[in-house]
Amino acid sequence: MPICLTFLCSIAGDDTSRPIFDDVAVREPGLAGADAVGAALPRHSVAVRAPSPRCARTAHALALTAKVEPALRDFDYGKWRGRTAAEVAATDPYGLSALLTDPDAVPHGGESVRQLCQRIRNWISGLPPHTGRVVAITEPAVTRAALIHALSEPVSAFWHITVPPLATVVLSSQNGHGHVRLGPTPRVVP
Repeated sequence: MPICLTFLCSIAGDDTSRPIFDDVAVREPGLAGADAVGAALPRHSVAVRAPSPRCARTAHALALTAKVEPALRDFDYGKWRGRTAAEVAATDPYGLSALLTDPDAVPHGGESVRQLCQRIRNWISGLPPHTGRVVAITEPAVTRAALIHALSEPVSAFWHITVPPLATVVLSSQNGHGHVRLGPTPRVVP
């Protein structure tokens, strides 16, 4: 039986114009767009989600009962957790540059991009062959890591992939051949 993974990116936080290294409160306009996405989700046998409150709120907005999967947790930002990218750039510009250019860098004391990609690759590879269709609600970093794995891209491509809120990425495997399909992202009018 083929495995089909649908990664659904969580609803955006309060202020997407200021990237924040952590989970933030969900915007109400994002919740409105969840109805359209929930109706378009493919049938699935299993629904899982990252442990973050944002992913829990996304699952609730989609009316999905999703089991918490610790391996799908967000990128570990270490001491940068809760800070904006602008704040980190002002206080640790060399660290931020290292994180964005070196997949093995951990200037924040958390996890490297390579470690995140390895964690997600291990989770995907560890799914039993009879798993069937899975919907996984995750943070954008986790979806990017899944794409790196599915497309056999170098880890250095991680920061070059943008995954908008409520975007779906479908990874499927059958007869040893993998496929990637990008799903629609609903337009949300604030």
